[in-house]
Parts: sequence; C-alpha cells; structure tokens
Amino acid sequence: MLAESLAGLVQRPGRSLLTMLGTILGVGAFVTVLGFTSTATGQISASFSTLQASTVTVNDVEPTEGQIPTVNFPEDSDQRIERLNGVRAAGVWWPAPLHSPTIATRPLPPSEGGSNGMTVFAASPGALNALEPTLSTGTLYNEFHQRRGEPVCVLGSGAARVLGITRLDNRPVVFVNSTAYAVVGVVSDVQRMPESLLGVIIPTSTALKAFGPPVDHPAQMIIHTRLGAARLIAHQAPIALRPDNPRLLTAVPPPDPHSLRDAVNTSLSGLFLLLALICLVIGAVGIANTTLVAILERTGEIGLRRSLGARPRHIAVQFLTESTALGTLGGLIGTGIGVTVVVAVALLQEWTAVLNPVTVLPAPLVGSVVGLLAGLYPALRAARIEPLDALRQ
Repeated sequence: MLAESLAGLVQRPGRSLLTMLGTILGVGAFVTVLGFTSTATGQISASFSTLQASTVTVNDVEPTEGQIPTVNFPEDSDQRIERLNGVRAAGVWWPAPLHSPTIATRPLPPSEGGSNGMTVFAASPGALNALEPTLSTGTLYNEFHQRRGEPVCVLGSGAARVLGITRLDNRPVVFVNSTAYAVVGVVSDVQRMPESLLGVIIPTSTALKAFGPPVDHPAQMIIHTRLGAARLIAHQAPIALRPDNPRLLTAVPPPDPHSLRDAVNTSLSGLFLLLALICLVIGAVGIANTTLVAILERTGEIGLRRSLGARPRHIAVQFLTESTALGTLGGLIGTGIGVTVVVAVALLQEWTAVLNPVTVLPAPLVGSVVGLLAGLYPALRAARIEPLDALRQ
C-alpha cells in the first residue's frame, strides 16, 4: 500500500507539489511564528525589564477633604536622593494645576487661545535628568534656574511641533496664560514619562510661585537607579526625604523581573500560538481541497482498482497514506523554511535567535497529523465510489 501511494504521488509531481504546498505554508508559518514569539519575547523582556528595574517612583500623600494642598517633598529632595548609593538621577514633578490653559508663542486672551492638547509640567532639574532625555536643540535648565525661580521652560518634541518652534537662536518665548517663559531647550525623546513630549516643562520653584502647589495630581518623585539597586532605594527614599515622617511619602518599587518576564511571555505566546493555529487550519483546508480534486480526477483509476478486487477500506487507506506522506514531507520542508527565516531575521536585527525544541522538533509530526486529518474526508468519499459508476466516467 505504501508503494502504491508513493507511486501515485511520483506520477503526478505537479499536483503533489500543490497539495504539499498547503502543509509547507502551514507548518512553516507555525514554526516561524513560534520562533519569532520566543525571539521577540526575549528582546522585549530584556529591554522592558531593564527600564522597569531601574525606575522607582515616590508618591506624595493625597490631601484629605478640606486640607490645603501642599508639597511634602523638601526643597533639596534631588540632592538628598542623589546622595544615596545606586541613584543616577532623581527629581520631583507634577502637572501644573491649570484647567484649559492658553499656550501660544504670543500673548492671547483666554477666548482666543487654547492648549492644543499640551500640558504644563513642573519638574526639578533632577527630574529632567531622570527622564533620560535626548535633546534636539538647546539645553536643560539647571539648579540656577530652579533656585531663582526663573521663567524658563523646556519643550517636548510634540509641543515644539505644535508651537512651530524648531530653533533657539532667535530666543523664542512661550506664553502660558499670557506669562512669558523663555525656551532653553527642546527634547526629542525620553526614556520615562513619554507624556512630557507633549508638554511645556518649567522648574518646580517657578510653578509654585505662578500656579501654587499641585491639586488634582499630587507631586511625585521619579528616581533613575543602577540595575539591582531599585528595591533598596525604594526602601530608603521615604526616610531620606522625610526622616521626621516617612509615611507622608510612598515609594513604589519596580515589579519583580521574573514575574514581569513571565507575564510578557504568556501574553505573546498565547497570541502568536493562535495565529499559528490559524495558519495550520488554512493549510489543512488547502490540502483537503486539492486532495478532493485529485480524487475526482482519478475516479477511473479508483473504479479499475475496485473492479480488480480492492475493497473500500483499501481505497481509503491508499488516499490517507498519500495525504499523510504529503503532510510529512511538507512538514519537514516547512520546518526547515521556518527555522531559516527565524535565524535570518534574527541575524539581520542583531538579535539572539531563540528556537524552542518542544515546538520545532514535533513540527514534521504536526504536518503528518494535518495531512492525515485533511485527507480523511476525501479518502472516505473515494471509498464510497461504486466501481460501475467510476468506470462509466
């Protein structure tokens, strides 16, 4: 029976190749998608864990009803935290308590202006450094501006684009509710607080004088630490900032890197496994359609075999053997193509290719199962063909 099945496949190489193409694409997509999942998960987990594991936030206590809003961070918060071993940069920030502010490059009455989606942020010089900004032009304000409460600002790239500010040699000024702030720098990108890219950032001392303490959003400190020091800093920060009453501040350490990596792996693996299964179903449908067409073309052959004594089960087993052999061969070729694609893309992206043997090694067997299931209905249909009707056709 195996010899007869192989002879039938070899005698029709074009049709056999088209039938096998569905399995090649299905298994190849299966291996490729799962390989990309493992590789991309490794890259995302590494990058995401590195950023999260080096970030600590310290939140100010929210004022109770009827209590006057205040900032519980001392004026020298940046210096107190930066003296801790393992801290790279730290600073306090909050959104300025402004509702629908008028932000423009010239003084406008409230009825004519608007924020255009921009926000005014108060941030200490240490907070700016903790964002790990990339400057496109200019510089960041410093302790001199902070100490004197100077009316200066740094623009995020989105805010600079909205305001039409691309250069600083003409000394541009941004008006917030008709108050002028000299633009000293434009930030093109940040590693933390991406919302600041659509904001006008001013010193906290300047914001306190102009708008008062934060109301809707309490002050927060952002701390950039060295790897491995985040949890220790989260424990020490409230005591270093307010030794008189550390409970006024709440430190939020980064999530456990192992739990974070497992969560990313589970989410990505589930999504891409579903896509891979869809690819396999599409391949199986292609095999079933092509095998069914092949049976219709070989009706005369089936009738001749039945007239020579072949039973229905013999016909069914023959076509099941053919479809399974095609599925196995397609699974082998698809596995090879999938592994090649994953390795090639990883090399081009300078990634580390990750191929799980649990998914790669059984892939040819998956092709065999897909071929067997796809050929089941056509084989049963071929087995029900009557010899006399087949010979008449």
